[in-house]
This record gives sequence, structure tokens and C-alpha cells, in this order.
Amino acid sequence: MASRSKLSGIQKQVLALYRGFLRTARLKAPEERRRIESVVSAEFRDTARNVDRRNFVYIEYLLRRGKRQLEQLKNPDITGLATLEVKK
Repeated sequence: MASRSKLSGIQKQVLALYRGFLRTARLKAPEERRRIESVVSAEFRDTARNVDRRNFVYIEYLLRRGKRQLEQLKNPDITGLATLEVKK
């Protein structure tokens, strides 16, 4: 078994947020669940690829924003996620 380095506190928070989104997606309709999982996965991958790991202030901001979005998604009246694409 390969030894793994321990995760930092902020890494644990990011993983917990990701798992929270996936758990909440399970509570939605099947077609919306797949869409939510797809959007969340793409967003986390894109952010992981484009944000400097040492930029803790920005990462903490993203965590706070993600937690607010997750709380909104947990609302039973909310059926799914809206996405906005910005051309760079």
C-alpha cells in the first residue's frame, strides 16, 4: 500500500464540500442529479487546474461561496443548478 501524505485542513474542507454537493444531488430528480454532478465535477476540476494552491485567501473565498451555494441547493424548493459561462 502506497503511503499518502496527510491532507491539510483546507484540502479536507474542499473534499467535504465536494462530497456535500454529491450527497445533496442524490436528493434531486434523476435527470437533475446527473446534471448537478456533472456541473459540480467540472467546476471543481476547472478550479483545481486554474487556482494557485498557495492562494489561500482566494481558496477560502471559494469555500465560503461553495458553502452558500450548497445550502441553497439543499432547499427542497430548489430543483437544480444554474450555470453561467463567461467567455475569456
